[in-house]
Amino acid sequence: MARTVAIGIQDFESVITKDYFYIDKTEFIREWWENGDEVTLITRPRRFGKTLNLSMTKRFFSIEYAGQGQVFEGLSIWKQETYRKLQGTWPVIMLSFAGVKETTCQGALKKMCYAITELYNRYDFLLDGKTLNEKEKEFYRQVTYDMEPHTATEALRALSGFLMRYYGKKVIILLDEYDTPMQEAWVYGYWEELVSFTRNLFIATFKTNPYMERAIMTGITRVSRESMFSDLNNLCVVTSTSNKYTDSFGFTQDEVTSALSEFGISNMEERVREWYDGFTFGEKTDIYNPWSIICFLDEKKLSTYWANTSSNSLAGKLIREGSKDIKIIMEDLLRGGALRTKIDEQIVFDQLDHNEYAVWSLLLASGYLKAEEHTFDPDAGREEYVLRLTNKEVRLMFRNLIEGWFKNYSPAYNDFIKALLADDRKAMNHYMNRVALATFSYFDTGRHPSEASEPERFYHGFVLGLMVELEDRYTITSNRESGFGRYDVVLKPRSGAGSVNGRRGDAMILEFKVYDPEDEATLKDTAEAALLQIEEKGYAAALMAEGIPADRIRKYGFAFEGKKVLIG
Repeated sequence: MARTVAIGIQDFESVITKDYFYIDKTEFIREWWENGDEVTLITRPRRFGKTLNLSMTKRFFSIEYAGQGQVFEGLSIWKQETYRKLQGTWPVIMLSFAGVKETTCQGALKKMCYAITELYNRYDFLLDGKTLNEKEKEFYRQVTYDMEPHTATEALRALSGFLMRYYGKKVIILLDEYDTPMQEAWVYGYWEELVSFTRNLFIATFKTNPYMERAIMTGITRVSRESMFSDLNNLCVVTSTSNKYTDSFGFTQDEVTSALSEFGISNMEERVREWYDGFTFGEKTDIYNPWSIICFLDEKKLSTYWANTSSNSLAGKLIREGSKDIKIIMEDLLRGGALRTKIDEQIVFDQLDHNEYAVWSLLLASGYLKAEEHTFDPDAGREEYVLRLTNKEVRLMFRNLIEGWFKNYSPAYNDFIKALLADDRKAMNHYMNRVALATFSYFDTGRHPSEASEPERFYHGFVLGLMVELEDRYTITSNRESGFGRYDVVLKPRSGAGSVNGRRGDAMILEFKVYDPEDEATLKDTAEAALLQIEEKGYAAALMAEGIPADRIRKYGFAFEGKKVLIG
């Protein structure tokens, strides 16, 4: 009989004692302990079992559970006597910053202080004995929800010392989702304010802490050494391209095959692979997102479970506000194409506004992209990766994000699409101007908005919107030959596309130009110049060569002047 699937349970003991569905990842304990690294930073995408694994690690080592190792019976780690003797023998500090998702720096600092204070509350017994002297007890009482920043940054180091003295052994420190506050800080514009506090906290806790035996930090990204870890030379970093712990987070192909068999749905294996396979850690391929698999086992239907678990605002922001080149690459990726690029796994958040490598690096770390190929030229010192969207679930997630760019901010977008399909130019002009007015600045709201770049960002985003909205009716391509002010798009009807107002399967050519007073007297002249360019460049020839007659090829010239649009 298949075990019960419990959604969202992140406490290891609850999962095991209630016999919920669980795939044994206890080999992580052995591998981590035998590696002997002082501070290990492990980055994996969200919902990949990081919290459950840290809960498992705490439950194994913590002296709070001395003599209670029966929860590990039958699991891999319990087969070795050495580790049975190790269970329950170390003081362990564990806290999480997963809930620090604030819109202001003050709010983030309060949430982090709250997490530290809640941790201290668990050890109030230290105040009753003689372990602490009066000055130390005074410091202990200063650790409150509204404590001073200098108290907060020293709090974990101090608690390590108190516990070492009480138990007679150095402590193991586990910090889950260390980078959540930093990601939110970048999204909401208070990165510089928060980074100093966080750096001081990490140095005191993980570098200048003589009471720490070992530590694990988990997160989605590796924040750059310069930003956060400049003094932590004792840090072992394990990213998605590393060969440590490759199958400790996420489900392998064999594990998924076994799970599908347990639940009597082995016949779905190929479709499950298409939707949820694709993650690669180090040289280990065919890794599945565990959240999607668990939800699928529970619901028995394919859906975008992982993509819908939490806000994808950062990924959407990076693409929406990115340059035209980022949007062009996203076009290719959505069509199943690949990107060859260098990446830097030390994410520099300050560079996300202007460094495309940083953008692709963050999307890779977050699990939206997978590395299919890696090349290194030692002579040139050049390292490159071939990246693709991870799987069908991720492709659908990005399509939904792009769809929302317009539909959430401009209800007129649907009316524009209807007018386009019906070849109603008057309505197209009316609704397109409403769309541009509502969403124009939405595509250029980064740290350094540029009035000159807004038209490009808008209409490149608009093309992505067309791809998503009309992909079931048309094959959409763009030639992208020039840079600023021009971006022609070809919509070729798919076989069997339905009719609209009696018209069936017309092809379309859209040419975009930005008004230049040196070249055109009016916006109407710009629109006419766009139409003339379609003719002079012979854009219709390729469509006609495929058997589409000239009278079924529509041509539109889009002229932009600020937020004003004229379609000829």
